[in-house]
Amino acid sequence: MTLILLAIACLIVVTLGYGGLCAASPFGDCRKCRGMGHALKHDRKGRLKRGKDCRRCHATGKRIRVGRWLYNRWARIYRAGTTD
Repeated sequence: MTLILLAIACLIVVTLGYGGLCAASPFGDCRKCRGMGHALKHDRKGRLKRGKDCRRCHATGKRIRVGRWLYNRWARIYRAGTTD
Protein backbone atom coordinates (compact mmCIF):
# COMPACT_ATOMS: atom_id res chain seq x y z
CA MET A 1 0.00 0.00 0.00
CA THR A 2 2.85 2.38 0.79
CA LEU A 3 4.45 1.80 -2.60
CA ILE A 4 1.23 2.78 -4.37
CA LEU A 5 0.94 5.98 -2.33
CA LEU A 6 4.57 6.83 -3.10
CA ALA A 7 3.97 6.30 -6.82
CA ILE A 8 0.85 8.50 -6.73
CA ALA A 9 2.73 11.23 -4.84
CA CYS A 10 5.58 11.14 -7.36
CA LEU A 11 3.13 11.35 -10.24
CA ILE A 12 1.40 14.35 -8.67
CA VAL A 13 4.74 16.12 -8.08
CA VAL A 14 5.86 15.52 -11.69
CA THR A 15 2.51 16.70 -13.08
CA LEU A 16 2.46 19.87 -10.99
CA GLY A 17 6.10 20.55 -11.84
CA TYR A 18 5.44 20.26 -15.57
CA GLY A 19 2.31 22.41 -15.22
CA GLY A 20 4.38 25.07 -13.47
CA LEU A 21 7.03 24.89 -16.17
CA CYS A 22 4.39 25.33 -18.90
CA ALA A 23 2.89 28.29 -17.05
CA ALA A 24 6.24 29.99 -16.39
CA SER A 25 7.87 29.23 -19.75
CA PRO A 26 5.33 28.19 -22.42
CA PHE A 27 7.95 27.99 -25.18
CA GLY A 28 10.84 25.53 -25.27
CA ASP A 29 13.68 24.96 -27.72
CA CYS A 30 12.82 23.32 -31.01
CA ARG A 31 13.83 19.66 -30.98
CA LYS A 32 14.79 19.54 -34.63
CA CYS A 33 17.20 22.49 -34.78
CA ARG A 34 18.00 22.46 -31.02
CA GLY A 35 16.94 26.09 -30.65
CA MET A 36 19.22 27.52 -33.35
CA GLY A 37 16.50 28.20 -35.93
CA HIS A 38 18.47 26.68 -38.78
CA ALA A 39 20.41 23.60 -39.76
CA LEU A 40 24.18 23.43 -39.91
CA LYS A 41 26.00 22.46 -43.10
CA HIS A 42 29.64 21.89 -43.95
CA ASP A 43 31.33 23.54 -46.89
CA ARG A 44 33.93 21.75 -49.02
CA LYS A 45 36.71 22.56 -46.58
CA GLY A 46 34.76 21.08 -43.68
CA ARG A 47 33.92 24.37 -41.96
CA LEU A 48 30.47 24.83 -40.47
CA LYS A 49 28.08 27.00 -42.40
CA ARG A 50 24.51 28.17 -41.85
CA GLY A 51 21.99 25.93 -43.59
CA LYS A 52 18.32 26.27 -44.40
CA ASP A 53 15.80 27.71 -41.96
CA CYS A 54 14.04 25.17 -39.76
CA ARG A 55 10.62 24.28 -41.15
CA ARG A 56 9.29 23.06 -37.81
CA CYS A 57 9.81 26.29 -35.82
CA HIS A 58 9.90 28.74 -38.77
CA ALA A 59 13.46 29.87 -37.90
CA THR A 60 12.56 31.14 -34.42
CA GLY A 61 14.20 28.29 -32.52
CA LYS A 62 11.22 28.06 -30.14
CA ARG A 63 8.22 25.75 -30.05
CA ILE A 64 5.17 25.71 -27.79
CA ARG A 65 5.31 22.99 -25.13
CA VAL A 66 2.83 20.10 -25.31
CA GLY A 67 1.24 20.94 -21.96
CA ARG A 68 0.74 24.58 -22.93
CA TRP A 69 -0.70 23.53 -26.29
CA LEU A 70 -3.21 21.27 -24.53
CA TYR A 71 -4.15 24.04 -22.08
CA ASN A 72 -4.64 26.55 -24.93
CA ARG A 73 -6.84 24.07 -26.79
CA TRP A 74 -8.93 23.37 -23.67
CA ALA A 75 -9.33 27.11 -22.94
CA ARG A 76 -10.38 27.84 -26.54
CA ILE A 77 -13.03 25.09 -26.48
CA TYR A 78 -14.26 26.21 -23.05
CA ARG A 79 -14.58 29.86 -24.17
CA ALA A 80 -16.40 28.83 -27.35
CA GLY A 81 -18.84 26.71 -25.36
CA THR A 82 -19.66 29.34 -22.71
CA THR A 83 -20.17 32.35 -24.99
CA ASP A 84 -23.68 33.19 -26.00
